Amino acid sequence: MRLRRSLALAGLLAVVSSPAVGQAAWAHDATSDVYAEVTAAPSSSGPGAEGGGPTTDVSAVLDLEYDLLMKSAWLRAEAYEATGRADQLAQLDEHEAEVDGYVTDRFAVTYDGEPCAPSLSGVDVVERGERAYASLAYTFACDGEAEGVHEVSSALFPDAESFVHSTETIIRYSLDEEDGSAVLTTASPTLTTGEHRLLKQVGEFFVLGGEHLLFGVDHVLFLLALLIGARRLRDVVLTATAFTVAHSVTFLLAALGVVSVPAIVVEPVIAASIAVVAVVDLVLIWRGVAGGGLGLGGSASAGPTSGTVRDALRWRAPAGVRDGGLRDERGAWDRWRLPVVFVFGLVHGVGFAGALGIDAAWSWTLLWSLLSFNVGIEAVQLGIIAVVFPLLVLLRVRAPRTARWVLLVSCAAIAALALYWVVDRLAG
Repeated sequence: MRLRRSLALAGLLAVVSSPAVGQAAWAHDATSDVYAEVTAAPSSSGPGAEGGGPTTDVSAVLDLEYDLLMKSAWLRAEAYEATGRADQLAQLDEHEAEVDGYVTDRFAVTYDGEPCAPSLSGVDVVERGERAYASLAYTFACDGEAEGVHEVSSALFPDAESFVHSTETIIRYSLDEEDGSAVLTTASPTLTTGEHRLLKQVGEFFVLGGEHLLFGVDHVLFLLALLIGARRLRDVVLTATAFTVAHSVTFLLAALGVVSVPAIVVEPVIAASIAVVAVVDLVLIWRGVAGGGLGLGGSASAGPTSGTVRDALRWRAPAGVRDGGLRDERGAWDRWRLPVVFVFGLVHGVGFAGALGIDAAWSWTLLWSLLSFNVGIEAVQLGIIAVVFPLLVLLRVRAPRTARWVLLVSCAAIAALALYWVVDRLAG
């Protein structure tokens, strides 16, 4: 019975930490975000035509992944396979009617219930997180008095097209004397001004932050590598705190436009951070000072450990164990672990900000969005820790030999995938 239980735990851990499974289930390419900047626009005929008064017309700048947009508009391969900004702009110019038709069928603005007439006024190609985005500028002409409310709706890149799933449209808006942010999804596709939206906005960005960590396989693998290298609850708490503080600082600074680091630098370093931690884990487990024996008085090669689950969950190991030889074996990594994790956390924070796609001047409304997004990240991070660390402890204590080989294979797979990402992102 004990053997079956140990094998089951080992299998579950291998599935959770397997990069192959992560790639299939959590790959970034499985979904997409649309970014929209929606603001009031001077109207040529409305109340805002002279004197800078209120206006009902709307300007919108939409950023959509270039290749996905061209595929969704059902254009030929030469359109969506175009590389380089000049070629992509040429394809957008050639297929402007098809692209415009696709977008305006799925992104709409209404005023007091009446549709506003869209007009494409500009096309560009910009880069977001190493990907080319088509940036489309629209003006929506709206009829009506300036006392009404606007609605903005998005159904871009729906699941039914089968190219991606769970598309979200992240909107920053300034309409009807109201500033804010919103996340439009299939379940909630419409933003209406005049509502008391702050609580809803906080909830939307909380969910968005949680989804980004959960579905971002690189961040999940980094967290798993940190957990594999943790021997006791104290290690987990201090490591998670260092990572959280570091990425929270740079996330807020980058999203507010204070810090700017190119994606071509950030993405390879994120991949390298995973590789470094996984390789350290691999070396320590191979030498028998981590993973199998849990640092509780035994090693994977020496047979069943004398440690217990209670020992692992203590804030500090028993005094006799703390002074044992394992401390000397791990001494260098123990001294450098928190500084290294903190530095890598700073880089991951910039990556989180890039995924959110907000780079704007400080405001209270924006700050609420950023804070709730970050809290969502932390909630999912704590959830992963709460599930994975007890499984690791149980596996190491009940079946140290099995734990050693499962963790060796897991670390090797994580390190190999991370190194592939480093090369791929540098070459990309």
